Amino acid sequence: MSDMTDSPNPAPKTGLARYLPLIAVVGVALLGAVTLKDYLTFDTLRDNREALLAFREANFAVLVALFIAIYVVIVAFSLPGAAVASVTGGFLFGLVGGTLFNVVSATIGATAIFLAARWGLGSFLTAKIESAGGRVQMLKTALRQNEIEVLLLLRLVPAVPFFVANLLPALVGVKLRNYLWTTALGIVPGAIVFTWIGVGLGEVFDRGEDPDLSLLWEPHVIGPILGLCALAAMPILVKTLRPAKRQD
Repeated sequence: MSDMTDSPNPAPKTGLARYLPLIAVVGVALLGAVTLKDYLTFDTLRDNREALLAFREANFAVLVALFIAIYVVIVAFSLPGAAVASVTGGFLFGLVGGTLFNVVSATIGATAIFLAARWGLGSFLTAKIESAGGRVQMLKTALRQNEIEVLLLLRLVPAVPFFVANLLPALVGVKLRNYLWTTALGIVPGAIVFTWIGVGLGEVFDRGEDPDLSLLWEPHVIGPILGLCALAAMPILVKTLRPAKRQD
């Protein structure tokens, strides 16, 4: 039996039920943006650092589970604080553990948005995209012809908002399995950077400062990431140029 979640054309839903998953996501996102913006901050982390470190020493496995659960909710509902959560992963669990937990959490949360969009508006949006033109049609064609390469680019390019990279593939109808592994792999470079910042967060707090998230745009950091983007884009370029050569 085939996996229904891997089908680009899920069974249509009728009435309000079709919209419930995305209504839930949008509703919680709006509520969270209003109520949590003052709590999911570096100031909150600074004020509770000693309690968190003490809890980690006494209940490491419980803290890991709580961290992953909170991070998944932040990503799944596009709540404020994803950057804070990523840095916190490094602060609490070190570079290796923090990167692993950040990637796992972000991948699960991103998949939740993907499935909410597919199950909630799958057949309706698929029909709309099939009849659309312009840039939407170009994106659809690019994803279907170069699905893996484009998915990796969406994750690797820092300028693409994470929410957009979560939602667009579902609307265009990419395979779930490709979405999963390209998300997990593609977010690793950025996750390493944010986790790395978190590893030194204690010293930053001791100086009375906030972490400098602009590190992502430093040449020695953004350079290798852009290099990975170029590698991901190369197969697309080769496929684009190959038909032109045959016509000569």
